Amino acid sequence: MTSPRKIRYAVVGLGWFAQEAALPAFSQAENAQLAALVSDDPAKRQELSQHYGVQQTYSYDQYENCLKSGQIDAVYIALPNHLHCEYTVRAAQQGIHVLCEKPMAMTVAECEQMIQACDRHSVKLMIAYRLHFEPANLQAVKIAHSGQIGDVRLFNSVFTQQVVGDNIRLKDETGGGTLDDIGIYCINAARYLFQDEPTSVLAVAASKGEPRFSDVEEMVSAILRFPGDRLAAFSVSFGGAKVSTYQIVGTKSDLRLEPAYTWQGEIKHFLTTDGKTQERTLGPSNQLAAEFTYFSDCILENKDPEPSGWEGLIDVRIIRALYEAIEQGQPVELSPPEKGQRPEPAQTIQRPPSPRTPRYDSRRQSRR
Repeated sequence: MTSPRKIRYAVVGLGWFAQEAALPAFSQAENAQLAALVSDDPAKRQELSQHYGVQQTYSYDQYENCLKSGQIDAVYIALPNHLHCEYTVRAAQQGIHVLCEKPMAMTVAECEQMIQACDRHSVKLMIAYRLHFEPANLQAVKIAHSGQIGDVRLFNSVFTQQVVGDNIRLKDETGGGTLDDIGIYCINAARYLFQDEPTSVLAVAASKGEPRFSDVEEMVSAILRFPGDRLAAFSVSFGGAKVSTYQIVGTKSDLRLEPAYTWQGEIKHFLTTDGKTQERTLGPSNQLAAEFTYFSDCILENKDPEPSGWEGLIDVRIIRALYEAIEQGQPVELSPPEKGQRPEPAQTIQRPPSPRTPRYDSRRQSRR
């Protein structure tokens, strides 16, 4: 019996998130294979290639050799944000499919360049919105649009954590900042829960003068207005305790998720009606394995992925508008996006958690 074809991936960028979440996930993605590693750290390449049995390893200077090797079909780009555009375009030019971490790029123009390059060379482009396949979040979408909580009127979210040291998320030149790094989760959640696009945005930023926030803001609070006079509000911070929650408020009930944006472990639903709260726990799901499985299916079956490059572009456009609103001190209007597609509950993919594996290093320099 012939084994089903697997899409061969090169993981480009081996920071802590790639090591902790992405590399182990291939063992739970039946149609994906870890085929190559790309990093500028030779010791890291050697350690991880031995651990995962990957023979093909490359430095960043050898990226073109990797793309032309004939040993890979797709790349998973887990580099700092400012490199997403370049490495996506170069992959597309060699006919290699691209799964790129979010935020898609630093500017709308870069997002457009990535979309055009992938279209021109007939390769698939997907942005790694792992929650588009995660059961608890997609169940929230289903509840929001089932009428169970009435008409959804409000979205509110808090996503905060402590980011210290020389973490690249605190560097503006590499695409750091609270909105790009964690605010994007809140923005995207509001969009898929409302199943709509904001028409205007308003935001304020604050910092208390610590040296670590000399390059990027400590925290941001934002309000997004949606059609039908619906509001989404969120606050994000790199200087607060660890909080990850969102709440949608309808005319009958409200639903809260906690921890809403986690990449591992359980997520709880708290559904409150007339002062009575029902708690439901949804077990851990391997979100990266689900991503690899879904994108590999898209390649094998020649399907357009959701979330596409257009999904990534829309969020980057909103982030840039929020920073503009901070600078101007007034709301910024948004025109309707050219294209749009949102996750549906049917996209749910459940995969078992990956086995725990050691990381090469424990210095969490990046979420990537």
